Amino acid sequence: LVSGGTGSGKTTLLNTLTRYIDADERIITCEDAAELQLQQPHVVRLETRPPNIEGEGEITMRDLVKNCLRMRPERIIVGEVRGPEAFDLLQAMNTGHDGSMGTLHANSPREALSRIESMITMGGYSLPSKTLREMITSSVDVIVQAARLRDGSRRITHITEVLGMEGDVVTTQDLFIYDILGEDANGRIIGRHRSTGVGRPAFWDRARYYGEEARLAAALDSAAADAKA
Repeated sequence: LVSGGTGSGKTTLLNTLTRYIDADERIITCEDAAELQLQQPHVVRLETRPPNIEGEGEITMRDLVKNCLRMRPERIIVGEVRGPEAFDLLQAMNTGHDGSMGTLHANSPREALSRIESMITMGGYSLPSKTLREMITSSVDVIVQAARLRDGSRRITHITEVLGMEGDVVTTQDLFIYDILGEDANGRIIGRHRSTGVGRPAFWDRARYYGEEARLAAALDSAAADAKA
């Protein structure tokens, strides 16, 4: 999940992440307006549609997410999760659509998890809170938090992995955070990304399964070396 406030660069970041998807994967995007610019050959783009003057013909985001499951996607990308379609997206992530992605409005990774829970509840689902949280933790692996800083720059402030449950509480751990060090003479914020020292994230085995273990290890080692510098 890519989380952030208005103007923080969520869609831009999601666009960038899609460049790392293999060309042979079948991808289906669900958006209110087509903003994502995927370069892969096997992309199906779905868009919502408002009702006509008679109040008929509306196609909601939830309709798109539910119906795209019948189109044999390998990845589902939702431009912005803002309602009960969150439940259908979690269901899809839980049923073999690994690597699915989406954005949502939240100011921190912890708030992003709470927002997913509240969106599902407002959609009319009367599931116990613990059941919802278990569904979230089994579906969401990583939350990338974007922010627009006071000088207008946009930065990734947290890369956080979702670990699981302890009692009724969702447990997370930050892999990288952005430290603000100060400002220059022009008022531009100076900062750097810092590794929190986690050497083996919980999704390590999945990275190994997809042949990405070496690249993940190199990225973590590089970040740890930068933090010591």
